Amino acid sequence: MVKLRLQRFGTKKRPFYRVVAADSRKKRDGRYLEIIGTYDPTLEPAFIKIDNELAKKWLKLGAQPTDTVKSLFAQTGILSEFLSEKKSK
Repeated sequence: MVKLRLQRFGTKKRPFYRVVAADSRKKRDGRYLEIIGTYDPTLEPAFIKIDNELAKKWLKLGAQPTDTVKSLFAQTGILSEFLSEKKSK
């Protein structure tokens, strides 16, 4: 099963994340299939950069986003776009 989840980078108390598509059986910071975007919660406001097309591609293929990634998708509007496209078909 493929999950869309965060992969942690940065130093202690200075986290920086990549949003990746990864096999759910792999470690959190282990091997991934594709990088979808980045997320930096240390900035004010938090920096979120996600490739819409890649995110929608993985969602169409059945990848399950984690709770945090789902909230990031909702903040950037990807989730609502995906659901409206899915509903119109």
